[in-house]
Amino acid sequence: MKIRLLLTKSVLAVAAAFLMVVQVAGQATAIPASRQVTPEDLVKLLQSSPEQKPLMIQVGSHVLYTQAHIPGSEYIGPASTEAGLQQLRKRVAMLRRTQLIVLYCGCCPWSHCPNVEPADNALHKMGFRNVKILYIAENFGNDWVNKGYPTAKGD
Repeated sequence: MKIRLLLTKSVLAVAAAFLMVVQVAGQATAIPASRQVTPEDLVKLLQSSPEQKPLMIQVGSHVLYTQAHIPGSEYIGPASTEAGLQQLRKRVAMLRRTQLIVLYCGCCPWSHCPNVEPADNALHKMGFRNVKILYIAENFGNDWVNKGYPTAKGD
């Protein structure tokens, strides 16, 4: 009887953990294609005239940001945390709601990213309507750095 109870509790714990992972995974996939920008298109945009340059915000891990990030981008913190979302809200609070903002993470495959969707939602709730999310299929290393796009290191 004790073994059966322990097994039942173990199975329930594993199921709960799986559901939490499934709930987090796929958040980025909820972002419509119309609000996504490819690495290739972002590079073209960054090479265009200075007045068209977006505010670029990295909403993932600080370790990844210090290893490699898009030059000129700002680190805010993981948007999967309340602290990261508060920093994001604080950073954009005084901006025009028409400001072009590009959010990116690159911590993991797009289908598992826990950061871009909460950041996108937060900005839309604040009234921002010109927000794009950098579509990173695998991770920032594969989809940006290894393709030879401009990178910076450090803070």
